[in-house]
Amino acid sequence: MTDDIERSAGDAVGDSEDPNDEVQYHVEVGTGDVADAVLLPGNPERVDKITALWDDHEEVAHHREYRTATGTYEGAPVSVTSTGIGSPSAAIAVEELARVGVDTFVRVGSCGAIQPGMEVGDLVITTGAVRQEGTSDEYVREDYPATADGEVVSALVAAAERLGYDYHAGITMSADSFYAGQGRPGFEGFEAAGSDELVAALRDANVKNIEMEASAILTIANVYGLRAGAVCSVYANRVTGEFRTEGESRAAETASLAVKLLARMDEIKREAGADRWHAGLSL
Repeated sequence: MTDDIERSAGDAVGDSEDPNDEVQYHVEVGTGDVADAVLLPGNPERVDKITALWDDHEEVAHHREYRTATGTYEGAPVSVTSTGIGSPSAAIAVEELARVGVDTFVRVGSCGAIQPGMEVGDLVITTGAVRQEGTSDEYVREDYPATADGEVVSALVAAAERLGYDYHAGITMSADSFYAGQGRPGFEGFEAAGSDELVAALRDANVKNIEMEASAILTIANVYGLRAGAVCSVYANRVTGEFRTEGESRAAETASLAVKLLARMDEIKREAGADRWHAGLSL
């Protein structure tokens, strides 16, 4: 009798976790609504700025912070889904988009640069990330690395080079907090323990930038065997104190072109019978 009760309870929980078989609960997209590759900005308003660069597009869903459009960029199918601020909501987007067939994710965001020589408006292409957010801890042990897919990194670098945009490639730190978690003072000057040393310690470790989503996106994609990367425009220079909302369209264009290059990489792999694209295979 106990086993029957537990089994019934488990079935009820399982059913409640899938309220709609056709459309994902949060992002409200279904199979066929999105391309294999999806750009992930945080701000829903950034969707319009991204799709303005494309050949064509159609908005397919908008629920809470998740706004999704699908179209083409220079003939390559591509989608965009906004994730809101932070890793918890970004993780939901990756989870639900993966369930409808997405295999490639590219975060398109903004960040604070912490190394000398990085200008406001420059791009930062993430090769790996410090997991100073708690979402990825729900998936894997704390020493599991948050690494960007090599093909996505190569495509982003190639895109930035072709477009002539200044970029920096390296390690990103992803935080759970815009203020205390990034070494900024909180309300009425509150300072979290160690916040006065945080940026300097990261700079000494050659971390390039700070943002709030990349490490969770990279970690979850790796766990599921999917491709992911990130490109962010520098809004704030934490060395000089300069802040401007600049370079947003450069990040969007770089990511969009990277999706086209990834599609070409996949085609080359098929022709060569290779499992992974590498430098020996020409673009």
